[in-house]
Amino acid sequence: MNSASTSAAFILLLRRDLTLAFRRRAELMNPLLFFVLVTALFPLGIGSSPELLKAIGPGVIWVAALLASLLSLESVFRSDFEDGTLEQFLLCAHPVSILVMAKVLAHWLVTGLPLLIIVPLLGVLLDLPGDSIKVLMLTLALGTPVLSLIGSIGVALTIGLHRGGMILSLLVLPLYVPVLIFAANAVETAAAGLPITAHLSMLSGLLVLALSLSPLATAAALRVSLS
Repeated sequence: MNSASTSAAFILLLRRDLTLAFRRRAELMNPLLFFVLVTALFPLGIGSSPELLKAIGPGVIWVAALLASLLSLESVFRSDFEDGTLEQFLLCAHPVSILVMAKVLAHWLVTGLPLLIIVPLLGVLLDLPGDSIKVLMLTLALGTPVLSLIGSIGVALTIGLHRGGMILSLLVLPLYVPVLIFAANAVETAAAGLPITAHLSMLSGLLVLALSLSPLATAAALRVSLS
């Protein structure tokens, strides 16, 4: 199978998943609404002190983004598993890891990218300074793809289980912790006027590692789950 046909299959699958996602607008909006509501309601519970909001705001936004990503993970493979399309992916001549990348990219475009776009408004709501909001957006741009890539492995392992949502959470949440730590600390460090090169390097390294290993691991997990 030549690279041109594989690239065409990647683009077609990406377009298909995006089309299906936009046809289910209610499901598409759920993670975004969850993200906004959790972030907006948090000040009501702890108070509206500007100093407090500046201190905890980045952590709140990142935890909300992590949970919103987790909320939408099952949609990556669930519909394909239920209608039998997933089995056809495993039988086709194209590398399964490439098809997995197309589905993960579609998931990030409909869940991670909207979170990234709306973050400046939530940053203003939490009274974060402009520099902190810029760093927060940069960490989300590096970190949310990692969440989707890691999450795809957990979804592939639990796709055949009835009500596997709890098991999925237990599998992926510990793997999300390094992303959360480095991303939230990067914003706090930037707010203190210190360099954040090390934090961004770690997030970039995690992204490269996830891009390299996650599609292969997800493809193997799908074969195990459907065997």
